[in-house]
Amino acid sequence: MIYFDNSATTKPYKEVLNSFLTVSSEYFGNPSSLHSFGGQAEKLLSQAREQSAKLIGVKPNELYFTSGGTESNNLAIKGAALGNRNRGRHLITSSVEHPSVLTAMEQLEQEGFEITRLPVDKAGRVSVEDVKSSIRKDTILVSIMQVNNEVGTIQPIKEIGHMLKSHPSVIFHVDAVQGIGKVHLDIYESRIDLLSISAHKIHGLKGTGALFIREGVRIAPLFSGGNQERKIRSGTENVAGAVAMAKALRMTLDKSAEAMKNMVELKNLLRNKLNEIEEIQINTPIENSAQHILNFSLKGIKSEVFIHALEQKNIFVSTTSACSSKKKAPSNTLLQMGVPEELAESAIRISLSFDNTEEEARKAILEIEKTVKHLGRVMNK
Repeated sequence: MIYFDNSATTKPYKEVLNSFLTVSSEYFGNPSSLHSFGGQAEKLLSQAREQSAKLIGVKPNELYFTSGGTESNNLAIKGAALGNRNRGRHLITSSVEHPSVLTAMEQLEQEGFEITRLPVDKAGRVSVEDVKSSIRKDTILVSIMQVNNEVGTIQPIKEIGHMLKSHPSVIFHVDAVQGIGKVHLDIYESRIDLLSISAHKIHGLKGTGALFIREGVRIAPLFSGGNQERKIRSGTENVAGAVAMAKALRMTLDKSAEAMKNMVELKNLLRNKLNEIEEIQINTPIENSAQHILNFSLKGIKSEVFIHALEQKNIFVSTTSACSSKKKAPSNTLLQMGVPEELAESAIRISLSFDNTEEEARKAILEIEKTVKHLGRVMNK
């Protein structure tokens, strides 16, 4: 099997699965319990928090465990809006965010908040000047993703953060789900207040994530309950998931330095060879793009037909975001980038992991070319 859909989810490391199994079977106590068995679970949770925080360069008391990227984004955006609405009701985001951000913004709009959705250029990038000029006296939040999940564009997070130093009352949220472990980001240097991550994008387990909340930043909790996670995220903690996420994060970052060179070479190989195929248009920009994502459109071929044809060759790729891939609609991100609707409807995303090989890439290129030629003949009959 050639698995090129790692932006949708990754295969968990064996060590991660072993950690989850060990904690689940031997340390299954509730960390809120007063007895020593619960205390053991609490200690493991604290260790996972300390390890994860150290790995991403923040303080342990600034990291809150969640069920994943979607919850982290919702908690950050809705929590910031509801917790600071006495100061204003204006929020700023981009037009190419993940559905968990865009939909959260839509829901807040229905509650009386005003949303500014910034355009992007042909590379899918937001202008720092556009962010700056959109800030008003009643602006309380800016939410911009680090890496676009569909085309891989890297947003100017550091530059936006530096600009926001002149607006200390504006909270800065970054969805780093696609960037963590692959695109370096200094959270403090970039003046980030809230940052979302998800374990299953870095070979951890689904249902586990975290939200960084800078010390002193106020957000309102979305869940009412037993006041776990320092009253920000109630609900019995997923200790095994947190331990497994800390291990996945460490293993990913340990691999990153050496494996990134191979990933760059694979993406360049794929890009150069696919660019030679007449029926393919590459959508991922050359500059300011993450090394694990390559998006292209098929001229005159339906993306779902292409995906199922490749599946018969045991090669797995995707269309748009995994959260939207079953919807028969053109990619919003590509439309916002100015890609014609016909090509936006036929988009394909290849997303790599550190474990993918040159042999896999070359075989995939060969099969993609064969499939494109075959489907092109069928479509034109």
